[in-house]
Amino acid sequence: MKKIFIINGGQKFAHSGGKFNKTVQDWTVEFLSKNNNYEIKTTHVEDEIDLQKEVEKFVWADLIIYHTPVWWFQLPNLFKKYIDDVFTQGHNNGIYKSDGRSRVNPDINYGTGGLLHGRKYMLTTSWNAPATAFTLPEEFFDETSVDDGVMFGFHKMNKFTGMERINGFHFHDVEKGATPENIVIFKENYTKHLEETFKNL
Repeated sequence: MKKIFIINGGQKFAHSGGKFNKTVQDWTVEFLSKNNNYEIKTTHVEDEIDLQKEVEKFVWADLIIYHTPVWWFQLPNLFKKYIDDVFTQGHNNGIYKSDGRSRVNPDINYGTGGLLHGRKYMLTTSWNAPATAFTLPEEFFDETSVDDGVMFGFHKMNKFTGMERINGFHFHDVEKGATPENIVIFKENYTKHLEETFKNL
């Protein structure tokens, strides 16, 4: 895992300034930069995008790290557009070849036509919702985790390309709880996650 591609899916929209996900990206680069063995490339979905160059980043990378806020229980619109456009550009061009099925037996092997085998990905998300909204009985998410619930389709999308998921990290209560003290705790906990994750890669 020497080549790391980091995607910042945050954007300015309504009351969101996209600053927190830029901060998380900075924490990630800071952590990785302490080890000179890592090569790092980045993309911010608000920047001007060259689709072919983005495909080449996916093909180049050993590990893709996604940083995204969650808006209305989905990806922000620019991040969704980025995925749609870049992955479509990657059809028969490094990201996926087909849906994996054959016309001989179209009922099986769906989702096996990816071309990014051997690569891993990690997802971080940021939420206004507190962690307890996902864990406590009778709370909003019915005791369903971020990864098994709202981000289930995102994980299947990456599996479709052939990538392997590694444990991600979810920041909760970011709007109401983003005090200076909590930002310090966010960074400490996230850095510990990175240390444990990269130790085992």
